[in-house]
Amino acid sequence: MRADTVVRHAKATMRLAGPLAIAQLAQMAMGVTDTVLLGSLGGEALAAGGLGASLFITVCVVLQGVLAALAVLVSQARGAGREADVPRLYWTGMLLAVLLLIPAFALLSAAEPLLLAVGEPPALARDVGRFMDVLRWATPGALLGVGLMRAFLPAIGQGGMILWISLATALLNGALCYGLVRGVWGLPALGLRGPALATALSFTAEAGALMALLHGRRALRRFVAWRRPRMVLLGTMLRLGVPVGATFAVETGLFLAVAVLIGWLGSVPLAAQQVALNIVSISFMVPLAIAQAANVRVGHRVGAGDASGARRAGLVAIGLGATFEGVAALLLLAAPHVAIGLYLDPTLPGNAETFAIAINLIQVAVVFQVADGVQAVASGALRGLGDTRVPFLLATAGYWGIGFPTAWLLTMRAGWGAAGAWWGLAASLMVVAILLTCRFLRRTRLTPEHVPRP
Repeated sequence: MRADTVVRHAKATMRLAGPLAIAQLAQMAMGVTDTVLLGSLGGEALAAGGLGASLFITVCVVLQGVLAALAVLVSQARGAGREADVPRLYWTGMLLAVLLLIPAFALLSAAEPLLLAVGEPPALARDVGRFMDVLRWATPGALLGVGLMRAFLPAIGQGGMILWISLATALLNGALCYGLVRGVWGLPALGLRGPALATALSFTAEAGALMALLHGRRALRRFVAWRRPRMVLLGTMLRLGVPVGATFAVETGLFLAVAVLIGWLGSVPLAAQQVALNIVSISFMVPLAIAQAANVRVGHRVGAGDASGARRAGLVAIGLGATFEGVAALLLLAAPHVAIGLYLDPTLPGNAETFAIAINLIQVAVVFQVADGVQAVASGALRGLGDTRVPFLLATAGYWGIGFPTAWLLTMRAGWGAAGAWWGLAASLMVVAILLTCRFLRRTRLTPEHVPRP
């Protein structure tokens, strides 16, 4: 691939990915704000709020994965010059989002009995239930604003709109969370429920603002003119989107299982794992945004019937993801103490063991960060091809056929401690990165029978 071609594709990808990356970081900042203010209420509130937020995020991420099919279909339609199909795709996606709200809301409403059923302490289950009674109302905003809009807007070239609304949402959430926890600025002091209500209001405001801008701007109205949803399109979205949501579920499930393994070792390794995971997750927001951009750009080239363009767009995006995570890994390797010191005071004797374990985990993360970036972007590029079922099977095999057994053996049998669990993660991410990249290369082989079709 010529250097000027690489640069051109890289610039186009980053124009799409940049606003999305900042939006992802803004959303992460919301979680950090909620965690800090929950911590000010005490350990019980932090435990209940943290568990409730984890349940909410897991459910929403899986269902947002299903909605990712909208970006694929819109990008392919625009690439094929069928912009007249976009409004019907939009309203069919809207119907899908509303339908997904039903199981999501029902599941989050049953948090307390579900936790009791799996043996959680009654007091914790009760507090999580109280938290979720409020947080469940954030589900419509999360699916319509974060899910539907973040799939649709980049596909029509309006990703920048997400940037500014996401930053404003993060600021609004911070102010509401502080006011509702502390009872200032005329707001009631709601304690544990304060951050939940702040999140619900913020997500609702984000969804409302994005939809108002999309429907209110004259230049964009052609994309959202009313068209009756079609069941055949709904079926296509489910066929493409359910494997994406399932892929997110098996990956999220692996990280949850690793946390459980480390939790069996004690509270100190678990705290170290949480710190290290937070640090690594920050840099991962960029490859995640690049994956969304790859989804759109590859899908657009597929719609245009440009197999070589789809291949180049995907490979450059994968290279960008690997390069960014490689740089991030080198920075972490050079100064792990600085990053961990933002979470733990190294001068306190009680933090010494946690600090040491966190450094060890960061050193393992340096090994798998590049693989994590590659697998995320390769998965996005494959979604652009409309290829979601086989990548789900490959990811499941890598995460649960290799990753979890390796983590369990190294942690529980070899005695490697928390680092053993993370080496299991590393093994799975490297395998999945190789499998998905090879899948993309195979699907975009430049021979007539391998030309991707929308």
